[in-house]
Amino acid sequence: MIYSLKGIVQELGPTHVVIDVDGIGYYVGISLQTSQKLVHQQPVFLFTQQIIREDSHQLFGFFSKEEKEMFNLLISVSGVGAVSALLVLSSLSLQEIAGAIGNGNSTLLQKVKGIGVKTAERIIVDLRDKVLKFNVSEENISTFADTKVKDEALSALEVLGIPRKMSERIADKILKQYPDYSVEDLVKQILKNM
Repeated sequence: MIYSLKGIVQELGPTHVVIDVDGIGYYVGISLQTSQKLVHQQPVFLFTQQIIREDSHQLFGFFSKEEKEMFNLLISVSGVGAVSALLVLSSLSLQEIAGAIGNGNSTLLQKVKGIGVKTAERIIVDLRDKVLKFNVSEENISTFADTKVKDEALSALEVLGIPRKMSERIADKILKQYPDYSVEDLVKQILKNM
């Protein structure tokens, strides 16, 4: 079992990295969050998870031990493969994933490509007690669910020339009262409250 790799980033893509370890190049599947922390031709240390099947040998890499733990929790759920787990890790932060699972927020999990209603609910049922170690407080859970809507709304307002810092404070207040707002609703309310 390959537990970790330490070497030089030889090739870097959004979903994979090739790490040169003393002349041997290891092709490693990674999440977008890990990819953003790596730099081409720079030293790297990744925790890895090796998955060996009859038809394939795959290696997945993680910048943190916690990300690796979440990956292993996700692939332990029936119907969630390694690619789906990486998509979840690429789309949501560890706290967002743990918050959605702990709070039973299947809607947030379903925003990830390839995760349907049944799979999202299965993830919540199977992992609810296991994500407690990711230390997500109750008050933070709802704000994690809103981050995608909030980010899209703030980006839209930036295009209109409204500074992000100014609209972010208003967005936070609105989302506390109306956590189910769509991007359009949020943009309209921010504009009204300026």
